[in-house]
Amino acid sequence: MKAMLLDAPGQPLRAGDVDAPVPGPGQVLLRVRACGVCRTDLHVRDGELPRPKLPLILGHQIVGTVVGVGPRVEGLAPGARVGVPWLGWTCERCSSCRRGRENLCDDARFHGYDLDGGFAEMAVADARYAFPIPLGFPDLQAAPLLCAGLIGHRALRMAGEAARLGLYGFGAAAHIVIQVARHEGREVFAFTRDGDNQAQSFARELGAVWVGGVAQLPFAPLDAAIIFAPAGELVPAALAAVAKGGVVVCAGIHMTDIPSFPYRLLWEERIVRSVANLTRKDGEELLAIAPQVPVKTEIELFPLTGANEALKRLREGKIKGAAVLITNYE
Repeated sequence: MKAMLLDAPGQPLRAGDVDAPVPGPGQVLLRVRACGVCRTDLHVRDGELPRPKLPLILGHQIVGTVVGVGPRVEGLAPGARVGVPWLGWTCERCSSCRRGRENLCDDARFHGYDLDGGFAEMAVADARYAFPIPLGFPDLQAAPLLCAGLIGHRALRMAGEAARLGLYGFGAAAHIVIQVARHEGREVFAFTRDGDNQAQSFARELGAVWVGGVAQLPFAPLDAAIIFAPAGELVPAALAAVAKGGVVVCAGIHMTDIPSFPYRLLWEERIVRSVANLTRKDGEELLAIAPQVPVKTEIELFPLTGANEALKRLREGKIKGAAVLITNYE
């Protein structure tokens, strides 16, 4: 099969022909139809996440058709259309797994990091982490739901019942979160890099009540803020924007160091917390909510061999919505 391979962090991906994977016990074999390109892929490619499997096939927003099943697979058969996220395997034995917090599993494995992912024509996945895609969501539009959507959904739940919600960084995750938040009756405030007219215009199109730079204060205190941009300096900025008792949720897997800040920004019971990975419950919830909204994902398409260009444009902040690679598409 054709695949895009990372041989070493910091290097461009290499197009190559590799043996197609074979499904083992509990696994399904997928013909990949589409795969979203995520900032986490960029962090892995740039070496900001340590010790990936090498060589590695990136990609963890996989939409595919089941074409084979290994032993001990129940509930999935050839022909099923499924989505595969970042979390690819958990032990189900550690204390986190037993408490329903499989996202914190001590031995978790992740697609596009510990496990080969979806920047390829075929992929294997643990059947436990292959979610049926709702009817009405085409393959290409469904792909961003599997990480941008899922992490955004978990971050939104961590934000509680915030009526006024700030989103710092307006990319793939934020453009999905704002749709769900507005559906729930929340006011959304969008914070973007100064001069990012495309992101600011996009946020207004999707119903943000206020759009400004990341260093600005909105016209009213926020109940909660979600930081999607991997910039630690946004934590003090968000704390300054939230009201007493407000929550700041850091939704990225990687963030630059948070600078020191005065205690008064944290005082009055403000909270800073992170989001780590996702659970199967997150996937089930979002894929049930998305058709009700309905969520409409904005995508930019690239061929499989255009993965390096997609990552470059993502790094430069030039993707409107989400980037998606097309593979095996008719």
